Amino acid sequence: MTDGTIEAAGTSVLLMLNNDQRDRAAGVLLGAACGDALGVPYEFAEPLPGTAVPEMVGGGLGPYAPGEYSDDTQMQVCVAEVAATAGDLRSEEALDGIAERFLRWSLEGASDVGLQTSGVLAATARAGGLARSMREASADLHRKTGRTAGNGSLMRTGIVALPYLADPVGMAEAARLVSSLTHFDDLAGDACVLWCSGVRRAVLDATFDGVREGLDLLPAERRHHWAAWLRDAETGPPGRFSPNGFVVPALQAAWSAITHTANLSDGLVAAVRVGNDTDTVAAIAGALLGARYGLSAVPDEWRARVHGWPGLRADDLVSLARRAAEPTAGRVR
Repeated sequence: MTDGTIEAAGTSVLLMLNNDQRDRAAGVLLGAACGDALGVPYEFAEPLPGTAVPEMVGGGLGPYAPGEYSDDTQMQVCVAEVAATAGDLRSEEALDGIAERFLRWSLEGASDVGLQTSGVLAATARAGGLARSMREASADLHRKTGRTAGNGSLMRTGIVALPYLADPVGMAEAARLVSSLTHFDDLAGDACVLWCSGVRRAVLDATFDGVREGLDLLPAERRHHWAAWLRDAETGPPGRFSPNGFVVPALQAAWSAITHTANLSDGLVAAVRVGNDTDTVAAIAGALLGARYGLSAVPDEWRARVHGWPGLRADDLVSLARRAAEPTAGRVR
């Protein structure tokens, strides 16, 4: 780690963030929300031509108001609220908190819900339980269909990295647990681990090296597959990775958009131009871009416009991310 310090304190480790790292942590949730709102108008429409610049004009499948984010950020807010208070997301109590918020969101604020997530939440509501029932519903769906590797857990995963900036192993565990609430397939969990690893390293060191570092946190038998998929994204143009409802091309589309551009704004524009599930791909990319370039890189116009359930604006998203990152979230026991 090139900046910040890790100080021993008994049986815990306290990660002290410097000002630049705090700026980058603050950009994670806002970056995702901006990507989401930028992609909303173009979801499942014809891909934008290379000369067109996406704008936060709303509409889409919602329809949404200009600057309004969709389910991608709405669900990530549910996770962020627990991360900001509990710190460690691996406990059953914390997972219950996330599950409870997902169910509340599905009744009060869900403007657009993926089929897989919708099915799991409906089954959970019928069972009357929280995290355990949600995991069982996800596993049952996988047994019935064999298809639970959609992009719906990856889209909400960036915030999971922030409580674990000093603990990559704990981060990987938490990413899998939060993913498995709705997405039982190991590939969905793998993608969340890789992306959280990318967010973690980006916040700490302002690089994208963490995505490939995350390969070491995956089971050995799947590392070579993911290494090849990442290499394809790094060498192929972003537009190659469409359709992207499956978690692998969704991650590849976001990673390709990031690795083929040099700043946050261009990265999000490239992610939207991929086409197909534009808001999700751009939300995935936005979390990592926000972690790398920080709050200060988000255009003022986007900050002024972005908003969404449950009545949050840019400053609220920034506050949630900061609370997730420190001080308690930096403490590992």
